Amino acid sequence: MKRLFLAALTTCLFVGAAPAHFVFIVPDGDVAAKVIFSDSLKPDGNVSIEKIENSKIFLIDAAGKESPLKWAADKAYYKVEVPGNGSRIVFGVTDYGILQRGDTKPFWLKYHSKAIVGDIPAADKVKLGDRVPVEIVPIVDGKTIRFQALVAGKPHPKAEVSVMLPGDKVENLTTDEKGLTQTFEKAGQYGVRFRFTEAKGGEEKGKKFEEVRNYATLVVTFAGK
Repeated sequence: MKRLFLAALTTCLFVGAAPAHFVFIVPDGDVAAKVIFSDSLKPDGNVSIEKIENSKIFLIDAAGKESPLKWAADKAYYKVEVPGNGSRIVFGVTDYGILQRGDTKPFWLKYHSKAIVGDIPAADKVKLGDRVPVEIVPIVDGKTIRFQALVAGKPHPKAEVSVMLPGDKVENLTTDEKGLTQTFEKAGQYGVRFRFTEAKGGEEKGKKFEEVRNYATLVVTFAGK
């Protein structure tokens, strides 16, 4: 009985202490990017990068041409070369598989990551459309930036969005009826994420699931004033 109690306590402590991690594509200069699995925009050396090794990463160049990108493992992240110049979009799809935590429903976890290398173009130029089920679009209006949550290409109201501001401060927000966050003025790198859960079940690779959890992430650098 004592052993069972200690095992249960250890499990509870482990589950409670485990931080949430997400796939981010973080631009590294003008010709490269890092694909990380972390709770911030910095690589987490305590988490195996092999957890996201099945990710598929693509480039949309300044002319709108799409092509797959290759990467190389570098300890706590994957390094991706980003050819070309001008504003480019790097995006990825990560199938994390079927998970179940405690007594919750088994779910299929997917990450849809995106980054803009270079200047941020007009919003209609950075939408991935039907390539992904969920995404975040940066909208620059003069001296401010805000973010729009999209599901199936349409604005998603009341989405719970987390915005990592320059300087590591995090703001948890709810989007308005147009799927938009509030505006920000500070220049620097922003990391944004939100989750959309589809209430649909099925079976994948012999494992059953009752819902699909899609996470969208975005990393951009805002020039500011």
